[in-house]
Amino acid sequence: MDKHLTVLSGTANRELAERVSKSLGTDLTTVDIKRFNDGETYVKIQKSVRGCHVFIIQPTSPPVNDNLMELLIIVDALKRASAKEITAVIPYYGYSRQDRKATSREPITARLVAGLLEQAGVNRVVSFDLHVDQIQGFFDIPVDNLEAMPVLAKSIKERKLKDMVVVAPDVGSAVRARRWAKSLQTDMAIIDKRRIAHGESQVMNLIGEVKGKTAIIIDDIIDTAGTISTASTELMKQGAKEVYICATHGIFSKEAMKKLANKDIKEVIVTDTLPHKDMIDKIKTVSLAPFIAELITSIFDGEPMGIIVQGKHAQI
Repeated sequence: MDKHLTVLSGTANRELAERVSKSLGTDLTTVDIKRFNDGETYVKIQKSVRGCHVFIIQPTSPPVNDNLMELLIIVDALKRASAKEITAVIPYYGYSRQDRKATSREPITARLVAGLLEQAGVNRVVSFDLHVDQIQGFFDIPVDNLEAMPVLAKSIKERKLKDMVVVAPDVGSAVRARRWAKSLQTDMAIIDKRRIAHGESQVMNLIGEVKGKTAIIIDDIIDTAGTISTASTELMKQGAKEVYICATHGIFSKEAMKKLANKDIKEVIVTDTLPHKDMIDKIKTVSLAPFIAELITSIFDGEPMGIIVQGKHAQI
């Protein structure tokens, strides 16, 4: 590996960073990160990065504020150490659900975070399945918003399920579901839901046929799992044989584990964009590390991203 390519990690998901570095055949650059007694974060890069293209692997996952601040401080340290270029690989982009003013006097925090990253010195951002595509427009630097679908759909195909139907958990997920249905060569359905409050929803209608079929609910984020659990129960009431869930980001906050233990859910498949601990047996994790390693290599070598999209990880 070229001496000018440097990969390092914050503390948010070091396991993923180690898998990526292993796929690249290189070592993670050591970063000393500690907290002062008052909660302030201290960072020191333990190796010269002068003239290097540095890739930081750091999802802004819970605790979101701590991990975001840690990322910003790492970027500032690299910038002041004369790194040539800084690419922030943020597998999960925190605050992505605050992408617009839904009511008066609300912030657009996804835009604020974009500004903070740019101001800190990030030259490029790589992320997976941003909650809404328009977040890319919040940046004035290149942003690669990549899909985890090839990796997740490959995992579904390996299960050799019969009579599948891809289900969008809400109208906003219809475009994503359509891509999945095309990839898996199957039909799709849409759940029409009403948002009661943050993290709470109610199923109003089901558009499409699921009776006698294996339903595959696809989503970008599983947070409290309330929507997913409610949707699964409704699909079983409508005659589905089994319900599988695929999501890129498994946050699993509050009582998510209890809700995912719902007997109506057969299996939950997520990626390792966030670290997962104390999972129930029905939750399976597939790694994006080889995919990310290819992305890093392509960016460093100046190759088109389409080579990755059309590469081995997209052959499902």
